[in-house]
Amino acid sequence: MRCFLALPLPPSDAAVLVALQNRLPVGRTVTEDNLHLTLVFLDDQPEDTLQDIHEAMETLHAPPVTLTLSGFETTGGKGGHALAVIGDGGPALRDLQGRILSRLRGIGLQLDRRRFRPHVTLARLPAQLSPEGQDRMARFLTSEGTFSLPDIRITRFALYQSFLRRDGAEYEELASYPLV
Repeated sequence: MRCFLALPLPPSDAAVLVALQNRLPVGRTVTEDNLHLTLVFLDDQPEDTLQDIHEAMETLHAPPVTLTLSGFETTGGKGGHALAVIGDGGPALRDLQGRILSRLRGIGLQLDRRRFRPHVTLARLPAQLSPEGQDRMARFLTSEGTFSLPDIRITRFALYQSFLRRDGAEYEELASYPLV
Protein backbone atom coordinates (compact mmCIF):
# COMPACT_ATOMS: atom_id res chain seq x y z
CA MET A 1 0.00 0.00 0.00
CA ARG A 2 1.22 3.49 -0.89
CA CYS A 3 1.21 5.45 2.39
CA PHE A 4 2.39 8.54 4.22
CA LEU A 5 2.20 10.19 7.65
CA ALA A 6 0.79 13.72 7.73
CA LEU A 7 -0.82 16.49 9.72
CA PRO A 8 -4.49 16.81 8.76
CA LEU A 9 -5.77 20.37 8.79
CA PRO A 10 -8.70 21.40 10.99
CA PRO A 11 -11.84 21.88 8.84
CA SER A 12 -12.05 25.64 9.44
CA ASP A 13 -8.47 26.13 8.24
CA ALA A 14 -8.95 23.80 5.28
CA ALA A 15 -11.97 25.94 4.30
CA VAL A 16 -9.74 29.03 4.17
CA LEU A 17 -7.39 27.19 1.80
CA VAL A 18 -10.33 26.11 -0.37
CA ALA A 19 -11.37 29.76 -0.71
CA LEU A 20 -7.80 30.52 -1.80
CA GLN A 21 -7.87 27.61 -4.27
CA ASN A 22 -11.08 28.99 -5.78
CA ARG A 23 -9.09 32.06 -6.86
CA LEU A 24 -6.39 30.01 -8.59
CA PRO A 25 -6.39 30.71 -12.34
CA VAL A 26 -4.84 27.40 -13.44
CA GLY A 27 -4.26 23.89 -12.16
CA ARG A 28 -6.20 21.00 -10.67
CA THR A 29 -6.91 21.77 -7.02
CA VAL A 30 -6.49 19.29 -4.20
CA THR A 31 -9.87 18.44 -2.65
CA GLU A 32 -10.63 19.84 0.79
CA ASP A 33 -10.54 16.37 2.38
CA ASN A 34 -7.06 15.78 0.94
CA LEU A 35 -5.39 18.96 2.25
CA HIS A 36 -2.57 17.98 4.63
CA LEU A 37 1.06 18.60 5.52
CA THR A 38 3.16 15.51 4.80
CA LEU A 39 5.58 14.53 7.55
CA VAL A 40 7.03 11.39 5.95
CA PHE A 41 6.28 9.70 2.63
CA LEU A 42 6.40 5.95 3.20
CA ASP A 43 5.97 4.81 -0.42
CA ASP A 44 4.62 1.28 -1.01
CA GLN A 45 4.58 -0.85 2.13
CA PRO A 46 3.23 -4.36 2.79
CA GLU A 47 0.44 -4.69 5.35
CA ASP A 48 2.68 -6.28 8.00
CA THR A 49 5.06 -3.29 7.77
CA LEU A 50 2.08 -0.93 8.10
CA GLN A 51 1.16 -2.72 11.31
CA ASP A 52 4.73 -2.17 12.59
CA ILE A 53 4.48 1.52 11.61
CA HIS A 54 1.15 1.83 13.39
CA GLU A 55 2.52 0.26 16.57
CA ALA A 56 5.57 2.56 16.49
CA MET A 57 3.37 5.65 16.09
CA GLU A 58 0.89 4.62 18.80
CA THR A 59 3.54 5.01 21.49
CA LEU A 60 5.07 8.24 20.18
CA HIS A 61 4.51 11.15 22.56
CA ALA A 62 4.82 14.71 21.29
CA PRO A 63 3.10 18.01 22.06
CA PRO A 64 0.61 19.73 19.75
CA VAL A 65 2.10 21.82 16.94
CA THR A 66 1.18 25.40 16.14
CA LEU A 67 1.46 25.80 12.40
CA THR A 68 1.55 28.89 10.22
CA LEU A 69 0.90 28.67 6.50
CA SER A 70 2.18 31.62 4.48
CA GLY A 71 3.72 32.34 1.11
CA PHE A 72 3.87 30.05 -1.90
CA GLU A 73 6.29 27.70 -3.57
CA THR A 74 6.17 25.50 -6.62
CA THR A 75 7.44 21.97 -6.39
CA GLY A 76 8.50 19.74 -9.25
CA GLY A 77 7.79 16.11 -9.76
CA LYS A 78 7.68 13.36 -12.34
CA GLY A 79 4.11 14.21 -13.31
CA GLY A 80 4.42 17.97 -13.47
CA HIS A 81 4.46 20.67 -10.87
CA ALA A 82 2.43 21.74 -7.88
CA LEU A 83 1.63 24.99 -6.13
CA ALA A 84 1.91 24.82 -2.35
CA VAL A 85 1.57 27.12 0.61
CA ILE A 86 4.66 27.04 2.84
CA GLY A 87 4.31 25.64 6.35
CA ASP A 88 6.21 26.69 9.46
CA GLY A 89 5.72 24.90 12.73
CA GLY A 90 9.00 25.95 14.28
CA PRO A 91 11.04 23.59 16.44
CA ALA A 92 7.95 21.60 17.52
CA LEU A 93 7.22 20.53 13.94
CA ARG A 94 10.85 19.65 13.20
CA ASP A 95 11.02 17.72 16.48
CA LEU A 96 7.84 15.77 15.66
CA GLN A 97 9.10 14.88 12.20
CA GLY A 98 12.47 13.85 13.67
CA ARG A 99 10.83 11.63 16.29
CA ILE A 100 8.72 9.96 13.61
CA LEU A 101 11.77 9.32 11.43
CA SER A 102 13.65 7.88 14.40
CA ARG A 103 10.79 5.49 15.17
CA LEU A 104 10.51 4.42 11.54
CA ARG A 105 14.23 3.75 11.26
CA GLY A 106 14.00 1.87 14.55
CA ILE A 107 11.66 -0.67 12.95
CA GLY A 108 14.05 -1.06 10.02
CA LEU A 109 12.36 1.16 7.45
CA GLN A 110 14.67 2.52 4.76
CA LEU A 111 13.46 6.05 3.98
CA ASP A 112 14.32 8.60 1.34
CA ARG A 113 16.67 11.20 2.81
CA ARG A 114 15.01 14.26 1.30
CA ARG A 115 15.17 17.50 3.25
CA PHE A 116 11.91 18.18 5.12
CA ARG A 117 10.14 21.11 3.44
CA PRO A 118 6.80 21.60 5.21
CA HIS A 119 4.05 22.65 2.83
CA VAL A 120 0.42 22.04 1.93
CA THR A 121 -0.17 21.36 -1.76
CA LEU A 122 -3.00 23.48 -3.15
CA ALA A 123 -3.02 22.42 -6.80
CA ARG A 124 -1.29 20.33 -9.43
CA LEU A 125 -0.04 22.43 -12.32
CA PRO A 126 0.59 21.44 -15.92
CA ALA A 127 4.23 20.61 -16.68
CA GLN A 128 4.26 23.63 -18.99
CA LEU A 129 2.00 26.64 -18.67
CA SER A 130 1.01 28.63 -21.74
CA PRO A 131 2.21 32.25 -21.81
CA GLU A 132 -1.34 33.30 -20.86
CA GLY A 133 -1.36 30.77 -17.99
CA GLN A 134 2.01 32.07 -16.80
CA ASP A 135 0.68 35.64 -16.79
CA ARG A 136 -2.47 34.64 -14.90
CA MET A 137 -0.43 32.69 -12.34
CA ALA A 138 1.98 35.61 -11.91
CA ARG A 139 -0.96 37.95 -11.24
CA PHE A 140 -2.38 35.48 -8.71
CA LEU A 141 0.95 35.19 -6.89
CA THR A 142 1.31 38.98 -6.83
CA SER A 143 -2.20 39.57 -5.51
CA GLU A 144 -2.12 36.71 -2.98
CA GLY A 145 1.58 36.88 -2.11
CA THR A 146 0.90 38.11 1.42
CA PHE A 147 -1.45 35.21 2.20
CA SER A 148 -0.98 33.94 5.75
CA LEU A 149 -2.93 31.55 7.91
CA PRO A 150 -1.34 31.73 11.39
CA ASP A 151 -1.82 29.82 14.62
CA ILE A 152 -3.26 26.56 13.33
CA ARG A 153 -3.31 24.26 16.33
CA ILE A 154 -2.57 20.69 15.25
CA THR A 155 -3.50 18.09 17.86
CA ARG A 156 -2.97 14.89 15.88
CA PHE A 157 -1.16 13.30 12.98
CA ALA A 158 -2.37 10.45 10.82
CA LEU A 159 -1.35 7.48 8.69
CA TYR A 160 -2.86 7.70 5.20
CA GLN A 161 -3.15 5.38 2.25
CA SER A 162 -2.89 6.99 -1.18
CA PHE A 163 -4.89 5.80 -4.18
CA LEU A 164 -3.72 7.16 -7.53
CA ARG A 165 -6.66 7.92 -9.83
CA ARG A 166 -6.91 9.49 -13.29
CA ASP A 167 -8.30 12.70 -11.81
CA GLY A 168 -5.77 12.88 -8.97
CA ALA A 169 -4.79 11.13 -5.77
CA GLU A 170 -7.34 10.19 -3.14
CA TYR A 171 -6.35 9.63 0.48
CA GLU A 172 -7.87 7.43 3.15
CA GLU A 173 -7.00 7.93 6.80
CA LEU A 174 -5.99 4.57 8.28
CA ALA A 175 -5.09 5.65 11.82
CA SER A 176 -4.80 8.79 13.92
CA TYR A 177 -2.30 9.60 16.69
CA PRO A 178 -2.85 12.33 19.30
CA LEU A 179 -0.39 15.12 20.01
CA VAL A 180 -0.75 15.92 23.71
